[in-house]
Amino acid sequence: MDTLTRRRSIPVTIGNVIVGGDAPIAVQSMTNTDTADVAGTTAQVAALARAGSELVRITVDRAEAAAAVPHIRERLDILGIEAPLIGDFHYNGHTLLAEHPACAEALAKYRINPGNVGFKEKRDRQFAEIVEIALKHGKAIRIGVNWGSLDQDLLTRLMDANARLPEPKDAREVMHEAIVQSALISAERATELGLEPDRIVLSAKVSAVQDLIAVYSMLGARSDLALHLGLTEAGMGSKGIVASSAALSVLLQQGIGDTIRISLTPEPNGDRTLEVQVAQELLQSMGFRSFVPLVAACPGCGRTTSTTFQELARDIQDFIRAEMPEWKRRYPGVETLSVAVMGCIVNGPGESKQADIGISLPGTGEAPAAPVFIDGKKVTTLRGPGAAADFKQMVLDYIERRFGQGAIGRSAATE
Repeated sequence: MDTLTRRRSIPVTIGNVIVGGDAPIAVQSMTNTDTADVAGTTAQVAALARAGSELVRITVDRAEAAAAVPHIRERLDILGIEAPLIGDFHYNGHTLLAEHPACAEALAKYRINPGNVGFKEKRDRQFAEIVEIALKHGKAIRIGVNWGSLDQDLLTRLMDANARLPEPKDAREVMHEAIVQSALISAERATELGLEPDRIVLSAKVSAVQDLIAVYSMLGARSDLALHLGLTEAGMGSKGIVASSAALSVLLQQGIGDTIRISLTPEPNGDRTLEVQVAQELLQSMGFRSFVPLVAACPGCGRTTSTTFQELARDIQDFIRAEMPEWKRRYPGVETLSVAVMGCIVNGPGESKQADIGISLPGTGEAPAAPVFIDGKKVTTLRGPGAAADFKQMVLDYIERRFGQGAIGRSAATE
């Protein structure tokens, strides 16, 4: 993305990741294991990180969870997983961080919810205690407002003030303002306590697309602090994916957002890494970042009654995702690769020419021949039952030739 069109936020260093400024929009996720289960949480953090989550948040809700955090961090380090851990605190974060300094040190960032950091006269004191611990350990803080746990005192004051206006605003607008004010007031309080702006990330999560766009548009216009985007309680399956993508794509296109999380409700015992994949695909589809080679495939029609192209597209896409952790090490730049798997002669050859490497499989009634294009030129025609396997091997050969160590050496020799 052209950095001139992106909202200029203050960069925040979180472990080995920079969020905001000119840094790429970071992908993050959250575990759903019991953090007190060291082995289970370590395994899920590792899976999320290997899938591409650059930051991983874990729940720290009780003493057993806080005590487990340094052990989780230690095991991740042994596994070579560098993704920073973020502690998610509600209600008792001040106590847990104070009583478990090893937890406070192992975490790279603390997430505080202004709506439940404390109540009544305890709110300011307990908020201050967390900020002071962050200062002591040199950690960042995310001030994460959520409309499901919004500061009711603030909301009531704004609603009462609105009711006295000659022309009161809609109640939803007042709620938007309350969410934004909650984040900004808390951030101002944190800076008064000594936390520098380059240690603060803001978020203001709601569960409706238009509300999220409205709230973040307001927040982005009124603050230059780094912003974490996410549609909370987005839902399960396609509903959650569509809603999150709709909301975040609008904001990202406006230049708003420095890190994102796609909050999907997983299927029972489902794969938690799906939310990472969706976040990556959103950013890559919009042209902001590249994570994995893109596989273009036609949707199919009456010309493509054979399932060969569908199976080949699926196999190559699954194979690419499975191999990417190793490919990142062996083939720098491979994430920019584009592959086309097309199902008939109508758009097949043209689409294949646009990709780095593409195949146009025969459609219904067409001659049983599959032309292959590399870098825009036809290089061969595959035939017979082994065509799919032959094309997969050609993809591997192309990757080795273009992105392998030999290619790097040839490139250096020509400079």
